[in-house]
Amino acid sequence: MNHLVTQPNFGTPGDRHRQAYTPGDDFYEMLIDGHRGLSDEQSELMNARLVLLLANHIGDLRVLHEAIAAARAGVVPQGEAAK
Repeated sequence: MNHLVTQPNFGTPGDRHRQAYTPGDDFYEMLIDGHRGLSDEQSELMNARLVLLLANHIGDLRVLHEAIAAARAGVVPQGEAAK
């Protein structure tokens, strides 16, 4: 069973946008701004902290399992073992 939402799902409850990509663009801009001025090491640490904060917010282990599998599939092609 699929619990992970993979279609664009950005927005603020109650807000309506004429173009579906606008809230996603807003998130991307927030993410880039959050990294601005950080060293590579600080940026990696921020990403790790962000992943853990959002995982805690989601809380549903089924969704998190699917998200980890989907993220890994985008990095390691199917059938190829990680080195």
